[in-house]
Amino acid sequence: MDTTESFEGGCTCRYVRYRMKSRPLFVNCCHCSWCQRETGSAFALNAMIESDRVELLEGEVDLVATPSNSGKGQKIARCPRCRVAVWSHYAGAGDAVKFMRVGTLDEPLRMPPDIHIFTTTKQPWVVFPEGAKVVEEYYKASEYWPKESLERRAVLMGKK
Repeated sequence: MDTTESFEGGCTCRYVRYRMKSRPLFVNCCHCSWCQRETGSAFALNAMIESDRVELLEGEVDLVATPSNSGKGQKIARCPRCRVAVWSHYAGAGDAVKFMRVGTLDEPLRMPPDIHIFTTTKQPWVVFPEGAKVVEEYYKASEYWPKESLERRAVLMGKK
């Protein structure tokens, strides 16, 4: 995996613009009912990346405290003008990791999901591509993430 690759994106009105300065750690496609409700869609597609690898190029974001199924909540970064969500911080990872909304990338096709999670509540018309990694609930990163991402996570958690 090339960590020198970068990706740019932003909100609908283009007030908020950002750059991901490397590939993400992993991309989750979450089919839980909470993500369906929050996005108004069938799933949420989030690219997990270290917060220090995301550069805010233009604008600013409002952090909106939002409940989550875990009960720990999340902070959703939204454009203060068009209110589009550009990333989230989940309680488990804190502010160290941004869960980037892949749909806000200029080229979202460059970041397909690495895994489909919480598929027990997926919409029945969602069909997974052949060979896709699919789990009923969540997973152990050590079983699915590439070695480089696991190493980056260890550094992030101060274990390396």
